[in-house]
Amino acid sequence: MSKNQSFPIHGWLIVDKPEGLTSARVVSIVKKILNAKKVGHAGTLDPLASGVLPLALGEATKTVSHMMAAVKTYTFEVRWGEQRDTDDAEGTVIATSSHRPHINDIQKAIKKFVGVIQQIPPRFSAIKVEGQRAYKTARTQEPIVLAARNVIIEEFHLKSIKDADHAEFTVVCHKGTYVRSLARDLAQMLGTVGYIKQLRRNKTGRFDEASSISLEKIKELGHNLLSKGVLHPIETVLDDIPAIRLQAVEQQKLSQGQPVRFVSQTTEGIFEGTVLCFSLEGLPVALATVKEGFIQPKRGFNIQ
Repeated sequence: MSKNQSFPIHGWLIVDKPEGLTSARVVSIVKKILNAKKVGHAGTLDPLASGVLPLALGEATKTVSHMMAAVKTYTFEVRWGEQRDTDDAEGTVIATSSHRPHINDIQKAIKKFVGVIQQIPPRFSAIKVEGQRAYKTARTQEPIVLAARNVIIEEFHLKSIKDADHAEFTVVCHKGTYVRSLARDLAQMLGTVGYIKQLRRNKTGRFDEASSISLEKIKELGHNLLSKGVLHPIETVLDDIPAIRLQAVEQQKLSQGQPVRFVSQTTEGIFEGTVLCFSLEGLPVALATVKEGFIQPKRGFNIQ
């Protein structure tokens, strides 16, 4: 294989993203180190943030939407008394307050953020407003109005009070939640202002910090990491989807976009919905839909 020829790698690599790098930059670095043809990430982390960043390689990029929808856990530190235009430490101070919240008030307030809540994204975010990314409009100092939207917070806990100016929290939340907005809104509810000073993603779906590998280790191992058991199979993020095995003839039909007759392999009788199809050799063939007794292909996997 020539130096410029891309390498066929398929699966999930869980990177422990360091502070100071964009998620896109991490993708670029890993792609270059592994000489991989396709690499994408599932869930952007701001440059300020660190932690679990799942990278999809090769055919795993076709399952990114499933990983994006996964529940995430964060640890973050709030700095009370200052508001910044980015709602994190990278921004410019735009307001101050001398009020510092009491621990009892904090404990009461965080309970009000658990469940389905309305949240306005940060002005410096990738949300599109009239076809333009919000952060680009925000940089021009032009007025920008972002609509509130529903997000789901499963858990919200006060982890520690470091001092009068700083408190540390953990949150378990669903897709679309902005932790920067959560810190901003919590501070406002407590009669002060605040911003995210530190942010770390501890878990995305089934992947946690123990599953992750540092960029330095990836650079050190290079292609040898493929033999170290750190690359997770494509189907790892699809473990909540029923799986069926196909005969060779069925596999060929499905790969050509043709429907395949489905006979339920369970004792529950008729089944309809999304399934993950495997070959007899155990390789993922396609994501498909079962409807009216037929398997209809949705996304095929081309694993060589």
